[in-house]
Amino acid sequence: MSQPANKIRIGSVSAINWRNPAEKGPRYSVQIQRSYKNGDDEWRQTESLGQDDLLVAAKLLDLSHSWINEAMQADRKAKKAEAA
Repeated sequence: MSQPANKIRIGSVSAINWRNPAEKGPRYSVQIQRSYKNGDDEWRQTESLGQDDLLVAAKLLDLSHSWINEAMQADRKAKKAEAA
């Protein structure tokens, strides 16, 4: 499995940012996960969020949006430098 390009975490909720190569340049996607301990005291992840997680997820999506915009700008600069 490939590594995420970036991961942002607030409490038990994480936004995982993925960079996917594409013909016209990389594409980015975001996955939201919440961590919790099961009955055996083992850590698990779920994409299901509770009511208290919603504003945290919104903040993480905002931060991911900013990170992706910066990464795309860096991608464009690198592509421009390659062409020069």
